[in-house]
Amino acid sequence: MSEDTYKTIATPSEGIYTEKRSKFIAIALPVRTVEEVKAHLETYQKKYYDARHVCYAYMLGHERKDFRANDNGEPSGTAGKPILGQINSNELTDILIVVVRYFGGIKLGTSGLIVAYKAAAAEAIAAATVIEKTVDETVTVLFEYPFMNDVMRIVKEEEPELSEQSYDMDCRMTLRIRQSMMPRLRARLEKVETLRFEEE
Repeated sequence: MSEDTYKTIATPSEGIYTEKRSKFIAIALPVRTVEEVKAHLETYQKKYYDARHVCYAYMLGHERKDFRANDNGEPSGTAGKPILGQINSNELTDILIVVVRYFGGIKLGTSGLIVAYKAAAAEAIAAATVIEKTVDETVTVLFEYPFMNDVMRIVKEEEPELSEQSYDMDCRMTLRIRQSMMPRLRARLEKVETLRFEEE
């Protein structure tokens, strides 16, 4: 996998795993921020208010450094960790997996729980559409109107996403492009007369 791509899921998906009458419902959700994670957790805790446990794990950011696993009352390391393990072994990020457990009356023991949470999370991932996204960077440029054609030619050839533009005395444009392609885009833009980069 190249440095400037990462894998996540396109849309929410669900998986169900049953073991000794205990039912594990796993929901995998695409998320971008901790705020989104919290909002989803609140929703699912309300929706499955009658469930014994609502455990989860999430991973955020293309560098995959922001993550958390929560056992929600299950023995330590038997729920959140196996869920996170599935996220890791599939190299996913920007994902939250919630596993809801309805207790069936028969204890599964710690190893049984680990297997069940892992299997439920795996089911949800298997049902998901995994997509590869690029790590993008943005750059904002300012230039005088007569040089619009020069800038537009570069935009047309390099194909960055044009996220905003305004034309006053100075023209202003914000471009978004894959990280690995940014140096070339910048180098070409630098050659345009009057053009300057707006520092963040």
